[in-house]
Amino acid sequence: MAGRLAINGGMPAFGLPTDYPRVRRVNSFRELASTPLTHGVNALCWPRTLPGDYPEVLRLLTIPAGEAITVLDEARLQSLPVSAAGRVAVDQLLADQRQLRDLGLDPALNCISGYPRDEHPGPVATDVFSFHADSAEIEADTWLCTYCGPASEGLRNEEAQRHVDIPATRAALLRHYGGPDDEDFLGYLREHCYDLHYAPAPAARLFPFGQGNLWRIALDYPGNPVPPCIHRAPATFPGQPPRLLLIS
Repeated sequence: MAGRLAINGGMPAFGLPTDYPRVRRVNSFRELASTPLTHGVNALCWPRTLPGDYPEVLRLLTIPAGEAITVLDEARLQSLPVSAAGRVAVDQLLADQRQLRDLGLDPALNCISGYPRDEHPGPVATDVFSFHADSAEIEADTWLCTYCGPASEGLRNEEAQRHVDIPATRAALLRHYGGPDDEDFLGYLREHCYDLHYAPAPAARLFPFGQGNLWRIALDYPGNPVPPCIHRAPATFPGQPPRLLLIS
């Protein structure tokens, strides 16, 4: 796509855009959990500066060669021979998971060295490096926090367009599909998640989710009163330290 993306426009140091009404700051976990995603707001952020040595936790993990995503459970974290600062980090990781489980959620703490990419993406890539919306069949939302490593990036809805609504891309998808633009084609788009991926405008202003901040973002589900929060995973490069991510 032509043009350049402007990063960090209208944002304070912790990464929350001050000029975008769809993103709202909250001041506690209780407020994060109880505030409805409504009246146009599709993302809530609890900005945090967390104590503890999270890079030490990552350094002490033994990750099998070639394993891109490792799920970390409590027993594994508690067994690490961490320093006092590392213990503070481990306690924070476990405390965040417990709070989400108390809400009836099923959080996962992942050590991420890389994500799989589409080997044959066709006209639209559908891996997590593409701007996308999460989806569900019932009312739900996504919670996430990056403790270490590059953080997720958000894209303003007003500066995004679904790939399937771009005429040239839709024509390419129709050729790939091999049929007419009808209800079956719409089902094909949903089946392959093409309808959940977005192209940024040439001058789109991205906003990083930041390290330590706990987010709750809107999904694409039937009857949702707000548009889904569009985001993507950060690019990964060889030799880059792993990412420590909590997601539910």
